[in-house]
Amino acid sequence: MRAAWITDIHLNFLNAEQVLAFCAALRAENPDLVLLGGDIAEADTVEWYLKTLTADIRLPMYFVLGNHDFYQGSIPTVRKVMDDLCRNESRLTYLSRIGCVKLTDTTGLVGHDGWGDGRLGDYAGSTVRLNDHRLIRELTGLDRDELLLRLNRLGDDAADHLRSVLPQALDAHERVILLTHVPPFIESCWHEGKTSDGNWAPFFTCKAVGDVLLEIMSKRPDRQLTVLCGHCHGAGRARMLSNLEILTGRAEYGAPEIQTVFEID
Repeated sequence: MRAAWITDIHLNFLNAEQVLAFCAALRAENPDLVLLGGDIAEADTVEWYLKTLTADIRLPMYFVLGNHDFYQGSIPTVRKVMDDLCRNESRLTYLSRIGCVKLTDTTGLVGHDGWGDGRLGDYAGSTVRLNDHRLIRELTGLDRDELLLRLNRLGDDAADHLRSVLPQALDAHERVILLTHVPPFIESCWHEGKTSDGNWAPFFTCKAVGDVLLEIMSKRPDRQLTVLCGHCHGAGRARMLSNLEILTGRAEYGAPEIQTVFEID
């Protein structure tokens, strides 16, 4: 089985011809399925772009959402739209809402959007101000303390989901792939060849998820977990445990790319 991994494709920065060209490039790789790691478009267009992708590529597509996918909208509302979409589009699967997907007898797939949860780096001293905090309904109009609590909760939601589904996936499969948007460790948060500093890390890492992964995988040395993430637009690889590897995809606005196509046994 061949899986194509794409992330941070930001299709709303492309014209229609460029979107179709990207679809053609995906088809040319001859994958059996597509793993899509979020930042597809924005709240008012993400559904349309997902429909366009699946209609053109005509392959199973497993996806999570990124922060940009909620711009100009509401987190619960967009997630509800994704639930409705997946009920009507059999090739689309929103991993944040389900348990483990059996890809092969030995490999399972889990996922969640994740979120920069403010816990790593220097939140109090950070000068970073993201568009998230003015374009996503649940994050607007908050002071710094209120925003941190909201980010904490979003990170905890992702961690709780994985705490629930990952052990079951590991019981059933020798290898598990975790698809998420936000890097779970500073060591996996890459930009221009370097890992994140304390100024950016609060918004580009999800410590709650990282803690869960370390906790679970340290108890399962007989199993392997590969994490596929994006968000920071820089490529890199980090191994946190002998059985826990994180791959981070690169991205550039207006130039979506296929991160890799890999074989799943």
